[in-house]
Amino acid sequence: MAKKAKGDRIQVILECTEQKGSGVPGISRYVTTKNRKNTTERLELKKYNPYLKRYTIHKEIK
Repeated sequence: MAKKAKGDRIQVILECTEQKGSGVPGISRYVTTKNRKNTTERLELKKYNPYLKRYTIHKEIK
């Protein structure tokens, strides 16, 4: 049987920062994981936004 992990890796939600002010309908969100011990600050990644049809900055929410 597999061992249960302690929980250093957590799931985070990334949301597009540019789409909020643009007025385009829809929300571009991605779900990913990060190591809580190594990355204590919030994530900021360039991801593809299908509504704007280009790469934009997505920031961690919550």
